[in-house]
Amino acid sequence: MGSWTLDSIAWDRFDASKVDPEILRNIKAAAMVERNGGDYRVYLNRVFADDPTVVADVDRWAEEEIQHGMALGRWAQMADPSWDFDAAFARFRAGYKVPLDVSESVRGSQAGEMLARCIVETGTSSYYSALKDAAAEPVLRQVCAKIAADEFRHYKLFYDHLRRCLERDQLSKLKRLRISWGRLAESDDDELAYAYFAANAPEGAVYDRKKAMEAYARRAYPLYQPNHVQRAMAMVLKAVGLQPQGWLNDFLTRLGLWFLRRRSTRLAEQGA
Repeated sequence: MGSWTLDSIAWDRFDASKVDPEILRNIKAAAMVERNGGDYRVYLNRVFADDPTVVADVDRWAEEEIQHGMALGRWAQMADPSWDFDAAFARFRAGYKVPLDVSESVRGSQAGEMLARCIVETGTSSYYSALKDAAAEPVLRQVCAKIAADEFRHYKLFYDHLRRCLERDQLSKLKRLRISWGRLAESDDDELAYAYFAANAPEGAVYDRKKAMEAYARRAYPLYQPNHVQRAMAMVLKAVGLQPQGWLNDFLTRLGLWFLRRRSTRLAEQGA
């Protein structure tokens, strides 16, 4: 486990007057995804069944992910006492399934799987950093700071395993770019969209992936500042095997910020 527990959080500092209801909706969705870390433990342990070092690290990682979900869910229930975290999570689990009946990575190799995990940890570390900087509520800031620190550490863990796997799998930079881009594109898949729906939609509502994802993105994209994007780009470039700093990072940071601002404006107009 990491260096903190749920008891480490100063829950008594919670200030309901500083809760942003828009951020709250996304926190509820994030709690669903994080709490579901147990399924990813099963998947990764099957992919790396021949590597006991990875299996042990994945077990510890999954416990920390579940703790993230429990912390976010507890905060969300404080911010919205009418919200039933357990019921929302059961709804999410009933509607979204991680593919568990596998013996090999869906990325084509163990190195490809570790690369995809690095991309995921890049996204989560930058998102929780952005949330921490944007939130006014002190307990949420503390929770997000601790989760972001965990996610940066998880990136390093998976990156170290990636380097070891690459000695065997020998993925070219082009192949690594394709895997990374493919995992980034999956940010719009059903997992996060359905988590947002399960956490926020009223009973009887009909799931619409596009609408749910847009509702989530409309609240998430404006949170990112240049430093969040720049650090994320450096992490992606490092995982791919390219120079993390320099002109390419500068270019991708500007491109990423342009996309986020443009998309945020369009989603805000649609929401209005």
